[in-house]
Amino acid sequence: METVAPFQDIIEIVKDSGGDAFKYCYQCGLCDTVCPWNRVRPFSMRKIVRQAVFGLTEIENEEIWRCTTCGRCPEACPRDVRQIDSGVALRRIATEYGVFPENVKPVRAASGNLGAEGNPLGEDRTKRADWAKDLPVPRFTEEAEVLYFSCCYLSYDRRLRKVAAATARVLDRAGVKFGTLGASESCCGESIRKTGDEDMFRRLAKENIKAFIDNGVKRVLVSSPHCYHTFKNEYPEFMVNFEVVHATEYVLELIRDGRITPSRELAATVAYHDPCYLGRHNGIYDAPREILRSIPGLQLVELPDNRQDSLCCGGGGGRIWMDTPKGERFSDLRVEQAAALGASVLATACPYCIANFEDSRLAMADADALEVKDVMELVQASL
Repeated sequence: METVAPFQDIIEIVKDSGGDAFKYCYQCGLCDTVCPWNRVRPFSMRKIVRQAVFGLTEIENEEIWRCTTCGRCPEACPRDVRQIDSGVALRRIATEYGVFPENVKPVRAASGNLGAEGNPLGEDRTKRADWAKDLPVPRFTEEAEVLYFSCCYLSYDRRLRKVAAATARVLDRAGVKFGTLGASESCCGESIRKTGDEDMFRRLAKENIKAFIDNGVKRVLVSSPHCYHTFKNEYPEFMVNFEVVHATEYVLELIRDGRITPSRELAATVAYHDPCYLGRHNGIYDAPREILRSIPGLQLVELPDNRQDSLCCGGGGGRIWMDTPKGERFSDLRVEQAAALGASVLATACPYCIANFEDSRLAMADADALEVKDVMELVQASL
């Protein structure tokens, strides 16, 4: 078992790492009542905060890596304890000392891949734009309306490349002048920052900021809520401000302006899932729903735990890189909820959610009864 500095020093480290608000916790337990982990196994964010208060000396503790940073506990907290900041601060200490439980070791691999190739999957950086080879997706120029930043998973993952392709086709159909930066793009860094690797986050952020400035980028269109969050809320720490828009916001603008009109009927019952980083963290709830309602024949139904109470898919906070055993996956609960509503499609607007839902769907007894789709895939199918 690894040990670090005396507890008073640990407290100071946590404070310096952004977790100073833990001192306001009076152990009411509201964070535990809303945490999605307690729907699949016992977990106490309150305990982790309490450990921070008294100085955590044993950091080989898998519990500090469970938080998905979904945002439910800060929302419920009456004292603004900022549990996510405290949890990330503890992870920074563990990262500094190189202490990773067995289940967390994939985070180290992701960090190495980010340093070598600019993406957590370890894919060849030069192939980042290969998803667009047969599509009308040019290199970004200053004359373009917007830079389309497709994110690592939409660039490399076979399933998620379909989302990037659908988005590009929708933009092209609307006559939008857009482009990508291809191999000049790096991971946004949001998830590696939440695992405590601040140095890697800053390196990636500086690489992207330089690429954006060198190419005259002013408006950035993203498919991933994690990219949206970090470009919009965290990159300004570097004294830059780019206009950032999520694909659902942008395409709703296109529909309202008459640049595209969903006209092909889709006879489907669709349950929409609110991604944590699109909804709870950034307040975007209505745009995806308005888009779905604009599609002829589509019947939109609401899942339990929707909007600000949405159930996390389990992929945030770096958990997308860690193995979660069957029986402990929030995504299993979500696909079961969609199936119980009689939905034929579970729609969302986040690559992490799609990846987790696809895994859970395939484990269902009747996997073919439910499809998992990004909102942009449904829009493209309706044009």
